[in-house]
Amino acid sequence: MVVMTRAFQIPQQRQLKTELPGPRSIALQQRRVASVSRGAGTLANIYMERGDGAILVDVDGNQLIDLGSGIGVNTIGHAHPDVAAAAAEQASRLTHTLFTVTPYENYVRVAEKLAELTPGDFEKHSILVNSGAEAVENAVKIARKYTGRRAIAALDHAFHGRTNLTMTMTYRPWPERAGMGPFPGEIYSVPTSYPYRDGLSGAEAAARTIDYITTHIGATELAALFVEPVQGDGGVVIPAPGYFEALREFCTENGIVFVADEIQTGMARTGAWYAMEHVGIVPDLVTTAKGIAGGFPLAAVTGRAEIMDAVQPGGIGGTFGGNPVSTAAALAVLDIIERENLNAEAQRVEATLRARIGNWTERFPIVGEVRGIGAMFGIELVHPGTREQNPEALTAVIRYATSHGVIPLDSGSWDSVLRLMPPVVISDELIDDAASVLEEALASVG
Repeated sequence: MVVMTRAFQIPQQRQLKTELPGPRSIALQQRRVASVSRGAGTLANIYMERGDGAILVDVDGNQLIDLGSGIGVNTIGHAHPDVAAAAAEQASRLTHTLFTVTPYENYVRVAEKLAELTPGDFEKHSILVNSGAEAVENAVKIARKYTGRRAIAALDHAFHGRTNLTMTMTYRPWPERAGMGPFPGEIYSVPTSYPYRDGLSGAEAAARTIDYITTHIGATELAALFVEPVQGDGGVVIPAPGYFEALREFCTENGIVFVADEIQTGMARTGAWYAMEHVGIVPDLVTTAKGIAGGFPLAAVTGRAEIMDAVQPGGIGGTFGGNPVSTAAALAVLDIIERENLNAEAQRVEATLRARIGNWTERFPIVGEVRGIGAMFGIELVHPGTREQNPEALTAVIRYATSHGVIPLDSGSWDSVLRLMPPVVISDELIDDAASVLEEALASVG
């Protein structure tokens, strides 16, 4: 495959003209406090004006290194000209009809591509919606309709969304669920594999999960098991080898729909189209969102045709799901990932990060573990000499990094994991520069 080298309009380098946040960001923050709900919290009150590749430019002209990609959305980089052109061209012709009233080709083309790209060689059908949480909700509805069962299981440390149903499936109570109940019933959280914290092999962890399902829910009562191949918000938790294989076998034997939530891990984030490819697992249903449309709202549920078609016409859908502009953007994104070989770029980012930050556990006493795959890494922070979670250190590291022009993410059920999810087009030089800033932050905290 020929790899296309992109020409960036903004120089791919960190450059600070003011202190961060700058004066215009401070002024905007004052306006925000007066008009926006405080419930929409922000990691860094630095207001952005434009972006390109792995660089964000704020309203004061500072250039910052983006290590978050809008939590995995801008996998292909910011403001790719082909995505902008595809969306603009579509917007000039047709912006909305509602696919379930009068359909259009883009929706069909995206569904065809998802059938081709998701794991498994069986017939697959899709539904397109607006967000990851909406995709998860629809996957729950589809699995319940197909199996005739009600119970849904998600793994400990999971994050599946912020709607009433999906935050019930989300593990930690703060801040997503606190004071938000009552919640839907028949939703269960079951033990997962967290090698750094439980020390279990994949087989041992799977046996624990299966035993919990069997004794607390009942295998014949369970409609679906939802798993994230890598738990992003949960702290970039990567289960031990063999874990998913055992769960997949258990689900098959007991008629349980196995759902891979690839909202954060899909679309070349981990060096494959979907992270489940790394372990050779074929899910029954896959949820896709975030990186699929380059910043435009789009999500999908894709899966076995007989499961997807179990729902009666009109049972799933939504006004804006799979709208013409978002689907045009998605088709451009899918073409870019193939044309620019971005799965290989994610693998390059992984290799560069491992070489650059892999020894942080030896260099910094507050670093308990560095783990990751593709362009998705977690650095778990602990109190020195222990494995006790250290959320205060994470807060300090992020504050230092953002004030020096590097935007990472927080994560973890205890808010103690530094998460790095840069666009896969980030250069090795930018990774090195960002890592130097993070090293300064870790040293200052330590």
